[in-house]
Amino acid sequence: MIVRSNLSVTMLVTAPATITLFLSGSQNGHAFMASTATRKFGVTISNTIRQPFQMTSAEEESPNGESSPPSPNGMKHDADDPTAFTVGVLGDLHIDPRKMEDYIDGREQWLEVLKPDKDGHGNVAMVSLGDLGESKNCDHNEVNPFELYAGTTLCHETAAEYLGSFGVPYEVIGGNHDLEGIDEFPTDEENLEVFLRSHNKPTPQFCREIAEKTLLVGLCSTVFRDATYTSHEVMVDDKQIEWFEQLLVDHPANKGWKIFVFTHAPPNGSGLRVLQENHVINGCCWLNHSDDKKCRNFIELVRKHRCIKGWFSGHFHLGQDYQDSITFPTIDPSEGPYPNRGSCVFAQTSVMRGGTSRDGRQQSRLLKGNKDGFEIFTVDHQRGGKIRLDATISYKDDTHEVGVYQHDDIAYEHDEYFKVYSPQVGDEGYICGAEQDEMCFIGDCDITKDSKCWWRLSCGRVLGVLNGMLLEYDGSTMAPLGLVVSADEMVGKKIAVIDSGIEECVLNFEDDGMDGADCADAGYTEREQAVIMYDEQGVVTVIQPNEDGSYWRKIVRNKIARMKEKRREKAAEDFLRDVLEVKEEDVKDRVFSSWGPYTSTSGVAKSTGLQSVTKKLKVYSS
Repeated sequence: MIVRSNLSVTMLVTAPATITLFLSGSQNGHAFMASTATRKFGVTISNTIRQPFQMTSAEEESPNGESSPPSPNGMKHDADDPTAFTVGVLGDLHIDPRKMEDYIDGREQWLEVLKPDKDGHGNVAMVSLGDLGESKNCDHNEVNPFELYAGTTLCHETAAEYLGSFGVPYEVIGGNHDLEGIDEFPTDEENLEVFLRSHNKPTPQFCREIAEKTLLVGLCSTVFRDATYTSHEVMVDDKQIEWFEQLLVDHPANKGWKIFVFTHAPPNGSGLRVLQENHVINGCCWLNHSDDKKCRNFIELVRKHRCIKGWFSGHFHLGQDYQDSITFPTIDPSEGPYPNRGSCVFAQTSVMRGGTSRDGRQQSRLLKGNKDGFEIFTVDHQRGGKIRLDATISYKDDTHEVGVYQHDDIAYEHDEYFKVYSPQVGDEGYICGAEQDEMCFIGDCDITKDSKCWWRLSCGRVLGVLNGMLLEYDGSTMAPLGLVVSADEMVGKKIAVIDSGIEECVLNFEDDGMDGADCADAGYTEREQAVIMYDEQGVVTVIQPNEDGSYWRKIVRNKIARMKEKRREKAAEDFLRDVLEVKEEDVKDRVFSSWGPYTSTSGVAKSTGLQSVTKKLKVYSS
């Protein structure tokens, strides 16, 4: 069954700075009462009255009886084709109620883009990839001038009004900011409930049959306050994952099903390389980033279930002018080994409002398809909604596709700034020997900001140097996982990988005794190795792995915990100022914090390493 909305919207501009939306009907399969809502957007719209948008069902012909116009490459979408569909994909909105001009202009452009197919085959919908509100105070709460707008009831109600005004049904999933109403809601559950209620969603995830045997599927981030590490990690909960896995089993490719997935962040293994560096080093780049098994599970599902044809994500606030913002299931053999991305095309989505863009681009995605394949377009909001064809994917059969990029890297001059290097087997940056040699020197020179190399340890972990930093990469997908050593500590030093096992500890399984058992590690079947960093003064730093064997540092912690810690430090500053009468200019430099757990090789708790009292390392020069 194809789920549709019979939403009608009338927009009346009652004054230059006020917009009134009249909403009636039903949306996303859930009835709601007619309502009137007024928002002061602070903009002037040229058209004083807009006629109501009337949905056209797939069974009705367009008014002129014609098919929608063919796409630039000739893929035709007939009005009577039950497999034809059109989806508008919106990236991170980050609505600021004081700055609505770009949103209103963008919607007007989208109405023109969607009209031919809405009047034709009628299988049209919008999908929002989450992060609906601005993560700052937007002068929206006079009682609490410090409250963040994102995640509040007002934010979700405003976003629902906006998304509901495109004249077609919409779906939405939550991003890493959509449960950020931390001053209004004490728990993630209460915040999520308001998100769901505002958008008439029965569950965090969604599934819409947009056309015959074609599903739109969305997975939602549901954790913020309860995050173990950074609250901005996009985390899909176990219940949704279980639901998703069963949905894939129930809709196999060999039965003709085609599934397009929508998440806020992309999965590890997507191959998308136009990433923002801060998402990589903070451990919030991929879905369920901090959990190795769950993080890798998504690409494993893609490899197993070839019904997944496309996967759209946002999160990075970067444009769509780079070829690396779309990846195909396979690549040219000259570019590297087979990436094993199933039958799935991954597409990154930009942003609509200028103030939220990290590279100046304001763009959305348009997805159009039918039984023969699909096309991915860019809707350029800086050029009046101009449409550009980015990629064409043709189905050879239920499990094989042919993809063609339709343009080169338009923004090539920005390539090095935004692209995060991903290692490839056989590339010039590979350092051979770390897997099997007793001692392997990583490069001949000191590390610089231009150094680019990688190596694989005997345990299978992959480390690499990029932009002066030591990073860890996923051993299977080669996707960057996170920061191990920062550039300020790494630049000017050298790296070596050395054996750290002791020969006397090698077990002799032919004897009945337990010789060497005291130094055996049941979790390791490979050789023990030490990754060390050293300098010309003879100072060596051992880069210890985490308890789970990984190396990337989960440094950024839960936002709620950090907020409370900042308040404690603020109290300490007030104590210095008011009780100890320290001069204002000296206060900041005299407040220190200590954290646990404390990690050392000592079996006795001797020192907590307080920054305010720890002695400086004495360096002996040879």
